[in-house]
Amino acid sequence: MALGILGASGGLNKKELQDCVFVGELSLDGGVRGVRGALPIAIEARGKKIPRLVVPELNAREAAMVGGVEVYPVKSLLDVIRFVNTGNGIQPLKVDSDALLTESQHFVVDFKDVRGQHTAKRALEVACAGGHNILMIGPPASGKIMLAKRMPTILPPFTFEEALETTKIHSVAGVLDAGAGLVGVRPFRSPHHTISDAGLIGGGAVPRPGEVSLAHNGVLFLDELPEFPRNVLEVMRQPLEDGTVCIARAAMSLTFPARFMLAGAMNPCPCGYFNDRSRECHCSPLIIQRYMSKMSGPLLDRIDIHIDVPAVNYKELRSGSEPESSAKIRDRVIRAREVQLTRFSSCKREKALLQCANGASSHSFFL
Repeated sequence: MALGILGASGGLNKKELQDCVFVGELSLDGGVRGVRGALPIAIEARGKKIPRLVVPELNAREAAMVGGVEVYPVKSLLDVIRFVNTGNGIQPLKVDSDALLTESQHFVVDFKDVRGQHTAKRALEVACAGGHNILMIGPPASGKIMLAKRMPTILPPFTFEEALETTKIHSVAGVLDAGAGLVGVRPFRSPHHTISDAGLIGGGAVPRPGEVSLAHNGVLFLDELPEFPRNVLEVMRQPLEDGTVCIARAAMSLTFPARFMLAGAMNPCPCGYFNDRSRECHCSPLIIQRYMSKMSGPLLDRIDIHIDVPAVNYKELRSGSEPESSAKIRDRVIRAREVQLTRFSSCKREKALLQCANGASSHSFFL
């Protein structure tokens, strides 16, 4: 709007506005603020064969990930006016996408921090190799959250196409880190159990992605699973089956990708100590049955692996043996997925990847 007013009043060289898209939010002091969705806008500009894109400096690295479009970062409206009238002064931003993806693939957690829980670690490895959903059941302080947070560290690294697709969703939702050009590691989303169904699936007057879409190509972790409202859990059934979420409103209908691994954690009973070796459970069988029935059978059927996670005893915590690192486990996961791709080599590669992500026949990986 500001450029339109300037152009109509003769303050701009209108010829220089051809073949150029301007994106940004104008502040009261004349600065240009960042906006959501700069990456999808750049992709659309490339599709429309528009060669130049002027964006806020905050969104420049994100938009520059798209090849075929020259991206010009600006800080203020004055920068835009100089760019239009002089045609120089601002150099297009160049980004090495492969280098950026490599640099961003680092983790602050590792499975070598987890002592004991060998069975649970093995179950997580099988789940990540086959793209299976998993439910961990154990008493408080047994390490369920600690294990879940390390799942992305053993998943195969992002390909550039996967990173770009995930970044698009985070950009549209407005949760992309400031100045970050790419989401380089698989997302790990852990919403609180008070979340609404719209927050989990997505929604709003102008539909926005929910947690299931923000976890696309990554892990959605639901701690204290029975504490989530039943209607919230039930809306996940369709995304778990189809890998997409369709949000229909009177004015529009949008489809967001939502192919993720679901990891859940829960106590075995309301007090949390059923079958625990160190503490006595005071819950009656009827109370335990009511607690477990908070989750429907159809939802539990979509969770392939259910694993007990008992409390770790003192000897295991003080053991001198060094736990296995995430890098070693990831290598085995990658090899297992390569076996799966080889098995489906007669199919198209895209179909094979999809079947691998869905965990098709992955039980044979470790026979």
